[in-house]
Amino acid sequence: MSDQKHQAKRATRAERRAAEQAAQQARAEQAAKERKQQTIIGCIVVAIIVVLVAIAGFAVYKAMRPSNTSSSSQQSNMTVDEAYSKLKKVSTQPANADDKAGFVISNKGYGQKAEGAPTVSIYMEPLCPGCASVNRQLDPTLVKLMNAGQLNIDLHFLNFQNNKSSDNYSNRVFNGAIYIAEHDDDPDHLMSYLSNIYAEDFQPGELSNYEPVSNAKLEKQAVKAGVSEDVAAAAFSGKNEYLDWLTASNNYTILRPELFNSSGAFSSPTLTINGEYWDLKQLTLADTNMVDGFLKSIGLDADQVGVEGKMPSIGASGKPISVAS
Repeated sequence: MSDQKHQAKRATRAERRAAEQAAQQARAEQAAKERKQQTIIGCIVVAIIVVLVAIAGFAVYKAMRPSNTSSSSQQSNMTVDEAYSKLKKVSTQPANADDKAGFVISNKGYGQKAEGAPTVSIYMEPLCPGCASVNRQLDPTLVKLMNAGQLNIDLHFLNFQNNKSSDNYSNRVFNGAIYIAEHDDDPDHLMSYLSNIYAEDFQPGELSNYEPVSNAKLEKQAVKAGVSEDVAAAAFSGKNEYLDWLTASNNYTILRPELFNSSGAFSSPTLTINGEYWDLKQLTLADTNMVDGFLKSIGLDADQVGVEGKMPSIGASGKPISVAS
């Protein structure tokens, strides 16, 4: 009987050892499983971070690079001559626009140039981040030069990014700008309006970053720029009487080969000085800012800005001076 009890105890101890070993194995397997899960989760987190960094980098890249056109006219086989013919056939033509669809302004008003002064042409789109950057950096100097009779400004309004908004933002912003140019005799008001819509705290984003902007908000920016309440209200009444002309001028402008960048396409912002393409990339290569680069290009010292009688050395017809020289 004692032998049977002894054998039973040995069996019980063996069972306990087996149970303990099984439990240890189970714990080891569970720990291995958890380590594997943690490794997988870690890989997923790293992958998500990589994707987010890539998206953020792409967003910065998009904000810094020029905006390429994507309008239907550029994608079609329309020639620049055909586009120009369509522009001239639009029934409602702004009286203050010239044959190239630009609005020339100077200290003499609309459609008149200051004698002996160079002309800077600016081709802009209201949703274009690069256009806003140029406006914020350069326009205060341009206005001083214009008001002192040292510069003529030639404004070209484009709407090829209108489909990047949900409420026809580009169409409304620049139809309003054209209305102001036609019904307000002071070019400073138009320039101030442009500065207001390009202001960092006003210009909306594009596509998924776009937030609707009402006509009332645009009207407010015009009034703040000095435009009368009556003209501002009419400019953003929703009639958009210059929209056909705006679109036709856009379609013509983006096909003009003299405005193409080094990649052989039109992009905004585009600037010319006395009709010569002014490449913004040269500023980076020359390690200079936009204002200093522009003044060097027209041949004027910084302390001469806004001084009547001190004229840029390139005059009304000279080519811009190389910033790199």
